[in-house]
Amino acid sequence: MIKSKFIKELCADTSGATAIEYGLMAALISVAAISAMGALGNSLSNTYTYVANQETAAQAGKL
Repeated sequence: MIKSKFIKELCADTSGATAIEYGLMAALISVAAISAMGALGNSLSNTYTYVANQETAAQAGKL
């Protein structure tokens, strides 16, 4: 009797499901943030490379 009551209560308990949902949302947000930061990093790298090349060309009198 005690085991069946415990199993019924365990099946009815949904508090763990909420924690799992929040965990999944946090993981999804993290993946999106990492992707966005990667794209921003590539863009900044390209910008700094362009500026450095333009600066080098200007110093050499090619502009």
